[in-house]
Amino acid sequence: MNVFLSPSSLVLLLLAVASAATAAPFELAVTPSRFELSGKAGARLGQSLDIHNLAPTATEVTMRTIDWSYSAEGNIGYHDELLPGSCRPWVVLERRSVSVPARSKKVFRFQVDPPADAPRGECRFMIAIEGTEPAQQTIIQSGGASLSLPVTGRIAVAVYVMLNGAEPKLEIKQIASGETDGARRTLVTVSNTGDAHGRLEGSLDATDSKGRAFELVPEGTPILPGQTRTLALVPKGESGQPAPQPAYPVKASGTLDWDKGSFKVDMELK
Repeated sequence: MNVFLSPSSLVLLLLAVASAATAAPFELAVTPSRFELSGKAGARLGQSLDIHNLAPTATEVTMRTIDWSYSAEGNIGYHDELLPGSCRPWVVLERRSVSVPARSKKVFRFQVDPPADAPRGECRFMIAIEGTEPAQQTIIQSGGASLSLPVTGRIAVAVYVMLNGAEPKLEIKQIASGETDGARRTLVTVSNTGDAHGRLEGSLDATDSKGRAFELVPEGTPILPGQTRTLALVPKGESGQPAPQPAYPVKASGTLDWDKGSFKVDMELK
């Protein structure tokens, strides 16, 4: 089975084949990769996503919502059942299945209709675009790809709706070097005391003990409300090329940003 995704297509593609003889190709891309929306209680939100079929034949997919969880360690879980506090009952999908013509796209619409008494906070769910055999109880562990998938394929698009002014509040607790996965890396520990998810962005200009210059860019995964996470600052070379493994100590300076602020950094990492 071949799977082709554009760089802007979603986050997570889960793929398993029951047998090569019966499995159909799943050659789709979905844009945008995620939705980050603001809304108010009692006000309906309408959105759409594009499903691109890259295959030479028409492809039919099923559409549904799923809940998800994300641990401080970066492990994601998918849940068919409604989790406590789930906002999936507020979501209306345009239809339950979509046929996308060969080498074409279909626009798929959905609505989020928060009730008038919806509290301040963040509504989170995923829209699952699946092959003809819906997935059940899918769990992916970060870095391990432990799968249990009786499916042809799935793409899951995360939707975040920040209701009634909900917002993240990030604070950097520590930046240090440490050993992970047998290599020395630069790590940043971030807490989120707000009521919506946040992400670190920006970059640091760095120079290692051999005089080599590169950037340190934060891992772009979400920090959910109430979480404290330790994220890698990934070396990035010039012109988008991978940077060599830094030789410590490393001097780093610059700014790490988030939606509501920034953190200035000027330090030596030993």
